[in-house]
Amino acid sequence: MACFERASPALKQILLQLYRADKPLAVEHHLHEFGSLQYHIQSYVTEAHHVYLSISTPILSTGSSILYGFPHYTIETVKGICQEVVQIVEPPKTGYQLTLKLDFSKIPRKKDAVKIITDVSSVQAVILSSQLRELLKNVKDQEISQGTYKPIKLVYHPNEPFYVVKQPAKLTVVFPIRFKEHSDIVIAKAFFQELVDVGNSGVCARAPPCYWSPIPPPELRGESMKDLSTNGGFVSFDISARHIEGKKLDKTVWNLVNFNALVKYHVKCTKGFVHRRMRGRLESLVEALQHTGMEEDHNIVKVKGHRGMKKLIKFTRNKILMKRWNLAKKMKRIRARIRIRGLKRWLKLPSFSSVMSYQKLEKL
Repeated sequence: MACFERASPALKQILLQLYRADKPLAVEHHLHEFGSLQYHIQSYVTEAHHVYLSISTPILSTGSSILYGFPHYTIETVKGICQEVVQIVEPPKTGYQLTLKLDFSKIPRKKDAVKIITDVSSVQAVILSSQLRELLKNVKDQEISQGTYKPIKLVYHPNEPFYVVKQPAKLTVVFPIRFKEHSDIVIAKAFFQELVDVGNSGVCARAPPCYWSPIPPPELRGESMKDLSTNGGFVSFDISARHIEGKKLDKTVWNLVNFNALVKYHVKCTKGFVHRRMRGRLESLVEALQHTGMEEDHNIVKVKGHRGMKKLIKFTRNKILMKRWNLAKKMKRIRARIRIRGLKRWLKLPSFSSVMSYQKLEKL
């Protein structure tokens, strides 16, 4: 989870370019990032060293007071990033929940400039942490009469909600996992199994215990079937008080809201690694086959065959049958004229008219 930076890389790059520019620039950028997050960066030539940053972030829970605007604690936390540089503009830009005015002239021209701009680029992580902190403060309002706590449904990315359940000694965070392809499910389940084994071992004793189950855990009883219908199972983390103390809270919250992104990132990298290995293996097999074929071509030995055999191979099927059964002679017999015995001798005799004339001459 720590591989995802709290600061937005694209936002940080744009702010650094505006800060290092030799002259004021008229710039307007629209950024869309994971989690339905939107940034609007705008600067004017007439206002040197001033940049306006507007933010539109999704509301984690529609059941909290955050729906009607950021709480006072969130506003104060944003101001605390760098009070001299960051100023909140009221009212915010239309379509955005928060607008900040950045004064680059008050940033020192030293190495601290990059650190300050990095802190400004991580304002989204600060807002999310304050939202979740506000939800945890008001969690007692959602208690059920039986003595259990109702899960809080949080939505950072559309169609990927997760649940936070506050219990007397811990916080349980449950992630329903969904995938579109069957191959992703296989890779993700193997990843979850390794995560559970490593997380519950003595090597990672300080990490929150991790659990995976193909069925919904008991904490989610009573939730809608639409949210609980998954093909990748449910991943749960038990977070104790020491995981959310002081500065650890912001890091823990940022890791939790990006857990689904981490799983997809791991699955994508694993598939890419497997495909590269398969392509490399295929290329090595093709080279081996080509090398073997070249060696066989060099080792070919010419063998002289029998002439009769060669002629027989050139015969067609009809010729072979004709030769085997002596069909040529039989066909000649069939086509020959019909012979009548004594016909030739009869033809040698004088004709009937000549015989009659000969008999007449005898009577005379």
